[in-house]
Amino acid sequence: MAENTTRTAYTVESLLAVTVEVFNERGYDGTSMEDLSRAAGISKSSIYHHVRGKEELLHLAVGRALDALFGILDEPAAGTGRPVDRLEHVVRRTAEVLLAELPYVTLLLRVRGNTATELWALERRREFDHRVAELLRAAVAAGELRSDVEPRLATRLLFGMINSIVEWYRPGVRAADGVAEAVVHLAFDGLRAAH
Repeated sequence: MAENTTRTAYTVESLLAVTVEVFNERGYDGTSMEDLSRAAGISKSSIYHHVRGKEELLHLAVGRALDALFGILDEPAAGTGRPVDRLEHVVRRTAEVLLAELPYVTLLLRVRGNTATELWALERRREFDHRVAELLRAAVAAGELRSDVEPRLATRLLFGMINSIVEWYRPGVRAADGVAEAVVHLAFDGLRAAH
Protein backbone atom coordinates (compact mmCIF):
# COMPACT_ATOMS: atom_id res chain seq x y z
CA MET A 1 0.00 0.00 0.00
CA ALA A 2 2.78 2.44 0.89
CA GLU A 3 4.46 1.64 -2.42
CA ASN A 4 1.34 2.75 -4.30
CA THR A 5 1.26 6.01 -2.34
CA THR A 6 4.90 6.62 -3.23
CA ARG A 7 4.21 5.96 -6.89
CA THR A 8 1.34 8.42 -7.12
CA ALA A 9 3.31 11.02 -5.18
CA TYR A 10 5.93 11.42 -7.91
CA THR A 11 6.37 14.93 -9.22
CA VAL A 12 8.52 16.18 -12.07
CA GLU A 13 11.05 17.36 -9.46
CA SER A 14 11.31 14.00 -7.69
CA LEU A 15 11.39 12.18 -11.04
CA LEU A 16 14.16 14.52 -12.16
CA ALA A 17 16.26 13.71 -9.08
CA VAL A 18 16.08 9.99 -9.85
CA THR A 19 16.70 10.61 -13.56
CA VAL A 20 19.82 12.68 -12.96
CA GLU A 21 21.21 9.97 -10.69
CA VAL A 22 20.65 7.32 -13.37
CA PHE A 23 22.01 9.53 -16.20
CA ASN A 24 25.16 10.23 -14.16
CA GLU A 25 25.61 6.55 -13.38
CA ARG A 26 24.82 5.04 -16.80
CA GLY A 27 25.27 8.00 -19.14
CA TYR A 28 22.44 9.61 -21.07
CA ASP A 29 22.91 7.42 -24.13
CA GLY A 30 23.17 4.29 -21.98
CA THR A 31 19.89 4.97 -20.15
CA SER A 32 16.55 3.71 -21.42
CA MET A 33 13.09 4.75 -20.33
CA GLU A 34 12.85 1.25 -18.82
CA ASP A 35 15.93 2.02 -16.68
CA LEU A 36 14.29 5.25 -15.50
CA SER A 37 11.02 3.49 -14.80
CA ARG A 38 12.78 0.82 -12.75
CA ALA A 39 14.86 3.34 -10.79
CA ALA A 40 11.84 5.51 -10.02
CA GLY A 41 9.65 2.53 -9.16
CA ILE A 42 6.91 3.74 -11.47
CA SER A 43 5.63 2.67 -14.86
CA LYS A 44 6.87 4.22 -18.09
CA SER A 45 3.37 5.55 -18.68
CA SER A 46 3.60 7.37 -15.34
CA ILE A 47 6.82 9.00 -16.50
CA TYR A 48 5.15 10.00 -19.76
CA HIS A 49 2.37 11.55 -17.68
CA HIS A 50 4.98 14.09 -16.47
CA VAL A 51 7.26 14.51 -19.51
CA ARG A 52 7.39 13.70 -23.23
CA GLY A 53 10.48 11.53 -22.90
CA LYS A 54 14.10 11.07 -21.97
CA GLU A 55 15.38 14.13 -23.81
CA GLU A 56 12.90 16.39 -22.04
CA LEU A 57 14.21 15.05 -18.72
CA LEU A 58 17.75 15.83 -19.88
CA HIS A 59 16.66 19.35 -20.88
CA LEU A 60 15.04 19.95 -17.50
CA ALA A 61 18.10 18.65 -15.65
CA VAL A 62 20.79 20.58 -17.51
CA GLY A 63 18.46 23.59 -17.65
CA ARG A 64 18.34 23.58 -13.85
CA ALA A 65 22.15 23.68 -13.68
CA LEU A 66 22.38 26.39 -16.36
CA ASP A 67 19.69 28.53 -14.70
CA ALA A 68 21.61 28.38 -11.43
CA LEU A 69 24.86 29.38 -13.14
CA PHE A 70 23.34 32.22 -15.16
CA GLY A 71 21.53 33.38 -12.02
CA ILE A 72 24.96 34.15 -10.55
CA LEU A 73 25.61 36.67 -13.32
CA ASP A 74 22.39 38.47 -12.36
CA GLU A 75 23.36 38.85 -8.70
CA PRO A 76 24.17 42.44 -7.68
CA ALA A 77 27.74 41.56 -6.63
CA ALA A 78 28.40 40.19 -10.13
CA GLY A 79 27.28 43.41 -11.80
CA THR A 80 28.63 46.25 -9.67
CA GLY A 81 31.96 47.15 -8.18
CA ARG A 82 35.52 46.58 -9.26
CA PRO A 83 35.88 43.95 -12.00
CA VAL A 84 38.17 41.78 -9.84
CA ASP A 85 35.62 41.76 -7.00
CA ARG A 86 32.84 40.90 -9.44
CA LEU A 87 34.93 38.08 -10.91
CA GLU A 88 35.81 36.77 -7.46
CA HIS A 89 32.11 36.74 -6.58
CA VAL A 90 31.27 34.80 -9.75
CA VAL A 91 34.03 32.25 -9.12
CA ARG A 92 32.99 31.74 -5.48
CA ARG A 93 29.30 31.44 -6.35
CA THR A 94 30.02 29.08 -9.26
CA ALA A 95 31.80 26.72 -6.86
CA GLU A 96 28.92 27.09 -4.38
CA VAL A 97 26.32 26.35 -7.07
CA LEU A 98 28.30 23.33 -8.22
CA LEU A 99 28.32 21.99 -4.65
CA ALA A 100 24.63 22.76 -4.08
CA GLU A 101 23.49 21.33 -7.43
CA LEU A 102 26.18 18.65 -7.74
CA PRO A 103 24.22 15.95 -9.64
CA TYR A 104 22.75 18.50 -12.08
CA VAL A 105 26.06 20.27 -12.75
CA THR A 106 27.81 16.90 -13.06
CA LEU A 107 25.34 15.95 -15.79
CA LEU A 108 25.81 19.32 -17.49
CA LEU A 109 29.58 18.81 -17.54
CA ARG A 110 29.15 15.38 -19.15
CA VAL A 111 27.02 16.36 -22.14
CA ARG A 112 28.84 15.87 -25.42
CA GLY A 113 26.56 17.25 -28.12
CA ASN A 114 24.89 14.05 -29.28
CA THR A 115 21.34 15.47 -29.12
CA ALA A 116 19.68 18.82 -29.71
CA THR A 117 19.46 19.32 -25.94
CA GLU A 118 23.15 18.58 -25.48
CA LEU A 119 24.08 21.01 -28.27
CA TRP A 120 21.90 23.67 -26.62
CA ALA A 121 23.55 23.01 -23.23
CA LEU A 122 27.05 23.23 -24.70
CA GLU A 123 26.19 26.53 -26.38
CA ARG A 124 24.84 27.93 -23.10
CA ARG A 125 27.99 26.78 -21.26
CA ARG A 126 30.13 28.56 -23.86
CA GLU A 127 28.04 31.70 -23.38
CA PHE A 128 28.56 31.55 -19.61
CA ASP A 129 32.32 31.03 -20.07
CA HIS A 130 32.43 33.94 -22.53
CA ARG A 131 30.73 36.27 -20.05
CA VAL A 132 33.18 35.27 -17.33
CA ALA A 133 36.11 35.78 -19.74
CA GLU A 134 34.81 39.30 -20.44
CA LEU A 135 34.81 40.00 -16.71
CA LEU A 136 38.34 38.66 -16.45
CA ARG A 137 39.42 40.89 -19.36
CA ALA A 138 37.91 43.90 -17.57
CA ALA A 139 39.87 43.05 -14.41
CA VAL A 140 43.09 42.76 -16.44
CA ALA A 141 42.37 46.08 -18.21
CA ALA A 142 41.81 47.72 -14.80
CA GLY A 143 45.22 46.46 -13.67
CA GLU A 144 43.65 44.24 -11.01
CA LEU A 145 44.79 40.92 -12.48
CA ARG A 146 47.95 39.79 -14.20
CA SER A 147 48.14 40.63 -17.88
CA ASP A 148 50.59 37.86 -18.81
CA VAL A 149 47.89 35.14 -18.83
CA GLU A 150 45.50 35.25 -21.78
CA PRO A 151 41.93 35.77 -20.43
CA ARG A 152 40.37 32.81 -22.29
CA LEU A 153 43.11 30.51 -21.00
CA ALA A 154 42.73 31.89 -17.47
CA THR A 155 38.96 31.35 -17.68
CA ARG A 156 39.40 27.76 -18.85
CA LEU A 157 41.89 27.06 -16.07
CA LEU A 158 39.57 28.62 -13.48
CA PHE A 159 36.65 26.50 -14.61
CA GLY A 160 38.85 23.44 -14.94
CA MET A 161 39.64 23.79 -11.25
CA ILE A 162 36.00 24.42 -10.30
CA ASN A 163 34.59 21.71 -12.55
CA SER A 164 37.04 19.13 -11.19
CA ILE A 165 35.10 19.25 -7.92
CA VAL A 166 32.51 16.91 -9.46
CA GLU A 167 35.22 14.24 -9.75
CA TRP A 168 36.25 14.10 -6.09
CA TYR A 169 33.63 15.78 -3.90
CA ARG A 170 31.09 13.44 -2.29
CA PRO A 171 28.34 14.87 -0.08
CA GLY A 172 28.29 13.21 3.31
CA VAL A 173 31.88 12.03 2.96
CA ARG A 174 33.44 15.47 2.92
CA ALA A 175 31.89 18.73 4.11
CA ALA A 176 31.42 21.46 1.52
CA ASP A 177 32.65 24.00 4.07
CA GLY A 178 35.65 25.86 2.77
CA VAL A 179 35.71 24.36 -0.74
CA ALA A 180 34.48 27.53 -2.51
CA GLU A 181 36.83 29.73 -0.46
CA ALA A 182 39.78 27.46 -1.26
CA VAL A 183 39.00 27.78 -4.98
CA VAL A 184 38.90 31.57 -4.69
CA HIS A 185 42.17 31.79 -2.75
CA LEU A 186 44.04 29.41 -5.02
CA ALA A 187 42.82 31.17 -8.13
CA PHE A 188 43.14 34.78 -7.11
CA ASP A 189 46.42 34.55 -5.20
CA GLY A 190 47.90 33.43 -8.53
CA LEU A 191 45.98 35.86 -10.74
CA ARG A 192 46.18 39.14 -8.83
CA ALA A 193 48.49 41.73 -10.26
CA ALA A 194 51.47 42.54 -8.03
CA HIS A 195 51.32 46.04 -6.61
